[in-house]
Amino acid sequence: MIDGQKPFRTLSSITLGVADLPRARAFYDALGFIADPASNDEYVIYKLDSVALSLFPRALLARDAEVENDGLGFDGITFAHDYPSEAAVDAAMAHALAAGAALRRPARTVFWGGYSGFVADPDGHLWELVFNPFT
Repeated sequence: MIDGQKPFRTLSSITLGVADLPRARAFYDALGFIADPASNDEYVIYKLDSVALSLFPRALLARDAEVENDGLGFDGITFAHDYPSEAAVDAAMAHALAAGAALRRPARTVFWGGYSGFVADPDGHLWELVFNPFT
């Protein structure tokens, strides 16, 4: 546990890297998912009860995480956990790295206005550690 933070009991979001965003959106819409109004032609967000499911073009997701989109080391999915501040993201990243995570992208201000970085767990699964000032 990171100093002063509540225990980690929720998953903030799952982002699926998709080959064809309109096709993927049509599929999830057909299942009954309702796209958040913040969705647009570049990404789709479905806010579920306790987690967001996001669709993002696979190549752009790989570029955002600064990993190769070669199908070998990147499986087209990322998990995210929200933190209450940029400092908390930095602390979580330091703890993750000390626990054996691999740094994939240092935390920084990102294009949508938040602050995030990516680490890979010991099995290579990507986690985005994020401060979202809009939630």
